[in-house]
Amino acid sequence: MLQLELQAIHTAASALNKEDAIRQVAAALTAAGNVADGYINGMLAREQQTSTFLGNGIAIPHGTTDTRDQVLKTGVQVFQFPQGIAWGEDQTAYVVIGIAAKSDEHLALLRQLTHVLSDDTLSDQLKQASAEDLRAILQGEKQKAEFTFDTSLIGLDVQAADLITLQALNAGRLQAAGAVDATFVADAVSATPVHLGQGIWLNDSGKGNLRSAVAVSRAATAFAHQGNQAALLVTVAATDEQPLSVLGWLNTLLNKQQGERLIKADAAGVLALLTSEVSEEAAQVTAEFTIRNEHGLHARPGTALVTVIKQFNCDVSVINLDGSGKPANGRSLMKVVALGVKKGHRLRFTASGEDAQQAIEAIGEAINAGLGEGAA
Repeated sequence: MLQLELQAIHTAASALNKEDAIRQVAAALTAAGNVADGYINGMLAREQQTSTFLGNGIAIPHGTTDTRDQVLKTGVQVFQFPQGIAWGEDQTAYVVIGIAAKSDEHLALLRQLTHVLSDDTLSDQLKQASAEDLRAILQGEKQKAEFTFDTSLIGLDVQAADLITLQALNAGRLQAAGAVDATFVADAVSATPVHLGQGIWLNDSGKGNLRSAVAVSRAATAFAHQGNQAALLVTVAATDEQPLSVLGWLNTLLNKQQGERLIKADAAGVLALLTSEVSEEAAQVTAEFTIRNEHGLHARPGTALVTVIKQFNCDVSVINLDGSGKPANGRSLMKVVALGVKKGHRLRFTASGEDAQQAIEAIGEAINAGLGEGAA
């Protein structure tokens, strides 16, 4: 976890332009002993290669691979520009986070920052926050308690002939994830689940909830329970309102008589259906590609990927099959980088709309070409 010192946070700063802002950040990194004098050249060169603007008023300038030898120790310097700095076309940065890191440390820092800053509700706070509040925001202290729902909490093809087996599996996964304690497990297993229809059941417990999470188990073969079909069980642990979004997507599917989609989907598909709108239109195209970039999808290849996607008239979602499994908007650099994609990770792209097929083909070509870093 990144621990920020107050002296690394510079509030109410001002700069003439983007280059001036980057030079101020580089000077602060140098003064803090994070980098040698030559690192500024890499930061400016990186910006010429691709913008380091993430969205939500945030930019993360950092050096190129050629200047990584200028990094003396990992660290960051944070500058707040309340009046905003023009960072590119329709891009205004209010918080600039200079990063100095070697090798994969760069990705670890980047993933942490993007997870913290992907909360759209924080963007306005960043402009005027005090140094203490900025530190709290960047370290995640002002975020909601983490909501856990990913493919590790989804079990498919379970050999089960009764709901108790599915109840026990879901409760056990939630306990292993630290979302519930033993009292929840005992109560959830003994409780009678609610039949929602279309082979889908729901259960929870008012006891032993430690943080919000959702688990799903699906039987390899549907069976009968109390005269109704049972194929899939959703178990909810709740300490706030966050699980309601999953239940909302589930309710929408059932109202549309589309519960069968959950019965047929793989784990990533189940997660996508319960966390986002997944179109059924014929124009939808899905493909999987493996990332070969040495350092995964950091800012530069991430930008290259998003740029390709934005060329087409369609919606594109992307899932890291080797990560959390949560779908992300392929048009958002912040969301793409936050997927934490490393070399060798498999990404599933789903495009829907007029240019869906062309978009998928272009994405595949761009990934195979190395996303601006050359084919591995």
